[in-house]
Amino acid sequence: MDPTPAAVREIALLNPVNRTILERLPELALDQAYLVAGSVFQAVWNHRTGADPAHAVADYDIAYFDPDLSYEAEDRLIRRAAKLFADLPARIELRNQARVHLWYPSRFGSPYPMLTTAADGIDRYLVACTCIGIAAADHAVHAPYGLADLWRGILRPNPHAPSLDRYMVKAQSYQARWPWLHIESR
Repeated sequence: MDPTPAAVREIALLNPVNRTILERLPELALDQAYLVAGSVFQAVWNHRTGADPAHAVADYDIAYFDPDLSYEAEDRLIRRAAKLFADLPARIELRNQARVHLWYPSRFGSPYPMLTTAADGIDRYLVACTCIGIAAADHAVHAPYGLADLWRGILRPNPHAPSLDRYMVKAQSYQARWPWLHIESR
């Protein structure tokens, strides 16, 4: 049986770092803030395999949306978040989704569309089932491609990703950590 958004949220909150981030995140007063990506979907895969909820989580990503495109505005928030989460044994990365189009081409070599919401960024991750976030405001789960593939461990390329050049490398890195995952080529 596929999980409900409530079940995914409950599983993600078994990771104490996720729980603390979501408890404190409203203090930053970020618009459209989400705990996203690995810390959420990896909690599900870890749950499925009986591993610790934080197993293999390299960092904890927070996506938000601020129409101020300046590096300085984002840097101020990054520094505030660093203080807020300083006691956590984790690397926490805060990124303004409104600015992704400014740095993505030089970092990844392909264009990136200008986004209008934080959810737009979540919707464009390379692997469709990893397009997931938990909203700071109400803990709603945003999963534009559903939760079935996440639960079943099916990795598919996201047709809405700006470039799929790195898809197979990303999928294989997940499968190396969770060998039961199944990689689809398209």
